[in-house]
Amino acid sequence: MKIRFLGAADGVTGSRHLVTSAGVQVLLDCGLFQGYKLHRERNWADPGPLREAEAIVISHAHLDHSGWLPALVKHGWRGPVYVSPGTRDLLKVLLLDSAHLQEEDARRANRYGFSRHEKALPLYTRADALRALSLLVAVPPGRAFRPDGALSRHTLTFTPVGHLLGACAVTLQEPGRSGRRLVFSGDVGRQHDLLMPAPQAPDAADVLLVESTYGNRDHAQEDVATRLETIVNATIGGGGSVLLPTFAVGRAQALLLVLQRLKRAGRIPAWLPIVLDSPMAQEATALYRHHAAELRVPRREALALADGVRIITTGAQSQRLTASRVPMVVLSASGMATGGRVLHHLKALLPDPRHHVVFAGFQVGGSRGARLVGGEREVKIHGEMVPVRATVSQLEGLSGHADRGELLAWMARLKRKPEQTFVVHGEPAAADALRCEIQNLLGWRVRVPQHGEEVEA
Repeated sequence: MKIRFLGAADGVTGSRHLVTSAGVQVLLDCGLFQGYKLHRERNWADPGPLREAEAIVISHAHLDHSGWLPALVKHGWRGPVYVSPGTRDLLKVLLLDSAHLQEEDARRANRYGFSRHEKALPLYTRADALRALSLLVAVPPGRAFRPDGALSRHTLTFTPVGHLLGACAVTLQEPGRSGRRLVFSGDVGRQHDLLMPAPQAPDAADVLLVESTYGNRDHAQEDVATRLETIVNATIGGGGSVLLPTFAVGRAQALLLVLQRLKRAGRIPAWLPIVLDSPMAQEATALYRHHAAELRVPRREALALADGVRIITTGAQSQRLTASRVPMVVLSASGMATGGRVLHHLKALLPDPRHHVVFAGFQVGGSRGARLVGGEREVKIHGEMVPVRATVSQLEGLSGHADRGELLAWMARLKRKPEQTFVVHGEPAAADALRCEIQNLLGWRVRVPQHGEEVEA
């Protein structure tokens, strides 16, 4: 077995691992690079060896794990893409929305002339996304599956790991009853997540690829509801609004759950408008309600996530909302402020010290969200510099990623120690810290691969 690490090997995004197993090439994840420009530019590179993949397996629907699929399809790739049913449903929302944003960003750059290219082009289009969606093959989690075609001698198993609707670890077993097992963790969720059940662990692994987003720290023991209650009441008391840049899938639904509970308990005013300004978050919320049986919250709460919430549907409504002087709580994507409608809200709110911007998730280094959380006093939005006078803070307790201790506990539940473990999907400090923990506490053979490196496993 050979593994070539073509993404998420020197950072947290662009998850792409090309596995050669029993003469077949399989791509684990097909993610977008985000954050630093050096990484984002990889999205525009020729697919190179990725063209040789005969099948793709996607762990979950977040764009850093799935969002480059339409670009690969644009380059002519065709083949089966294996996903869980929940991931299939979310990708129908996420990939089309991503394509729309790519097209909108290119149109805006051409209209206002802030592209460094003569003509800005989208990375991919809605047509490319639709072609990618036509390749999806849904695989039920929890039992071994024998694919058709090139992978027909292998078995594939999805194991739910919390984190996000449909998110699973992937087990690829080589031919034969004693065939070697490669396990790819995808992104592992929290033990006590608000929405998702605790992560399950695969039975055994000969080779393990494990994420390390929070590999060098444990999450703060933060009471998210109390902190959000304090922020909301203080901000509206001063005549301001609270903006929650949110990941449209997973995080938006968790925030809605907390806000609904605060309102029902009378901890924030009943009159306070809660506004959801993200078409993708609206569609994702409907999917979470449809998959309510897969969540850890009571069905009635899942079905009531959007009750009384003001839904913004059109771009014109969103623009009018940014001019409103009425105190409110606004949830808008994207969660790292890299694009989407949230940028218009940031332009409107950041210059005014009455307002509060609360980031509720991990901010990739180099992203606009990371710069704001890091304390920058002006940021560029749509080609112009915007002063930062509003309060900016971050909620740690809503992270959907397992922390250092939870990752180690998840790995320790494997029934057979892997012969080799590779730490991926983490900033260098986090990945190396988790490597040390695995080596010292579990006694496993472990290393952090480099981008582009190929190894025998």
